Amino acid sequence: MNLAVVLVMDWMLIFICSIITIGTFLFWEFIAWFTHKYIMHGLFWVWHKSHHTVHDHRLEKNDWFGVVFSIPSIGIFYYFTLVHYNPYMVAVGLGIFCYGLFYLIFHDIIVHQRMRWRPENRSKYLQRMIHAHYIHHSKHTKEDCEAFGFLYAPKKYEPKKFSFKKQRQETQ
Repeated sequence: MNLAVVLVMDWMLIFICSIITIGTFLFWEFIAWFTHKYIMHGLFWVWHKSHHTVHDHRLEKNDWFGVVFSIPSIGIFYYFTLVHYNPYMVAVGLGIFCYGLFYLIFHDIIVHQRMRWRPENRSKYLQRMIHAHYIHHSKHTKEDCEAFGFLYAPKKYEPKKFSFKKQRQETQ
C-alpha cells in the first residue's frame, strides 16, 4: 500500500472516531437526563436524596452514581484496547469519559462549588444551565422537579437576572 492511501485511511479513521466520540457525548446527555428523571428521582432516590439535602459533607451517597456511570467507559476502554482492539468502541468510551469530565466540571465544580472555582466570563448559555439547575434544586423532594438535564436547558430557563448562589448549601 502506498503512503498516500495509508494517510487517507488514518485521517478517515480519525474523522469517523471523532464523529462517534461527539455523538456518544451528545447521546449521553439523553442517558443522563433519562436516568436523572426516572431512576435518580425514582427507585434510587435513596442515593440521590443526599444531593437534594442541605449539608456540609464533602461526599454524598449520590456520588455513587459517578462510580456507576464510569463503569461503561472503563469497561469499554479496557476490553477494546487490551482484549479485542476496536478503535470505534474506544471512541464510544472516550465520548462517555468526556461527558463525565464535563459533568464533573459543570455540575460538581461550577454549580455546586465542590471546589471554589467559577469562570469569570459566563455566556448566556452557561447562565441558563446553572439557573435551570438551581430551579431543579429548589425542590427537596423527588416529586414535582423539573430541568433534569445537565448540559442542556431549554430557553425557558433563561434567567431574567443571573447571579451565582454564594454558598454551597444554597445550591443543594
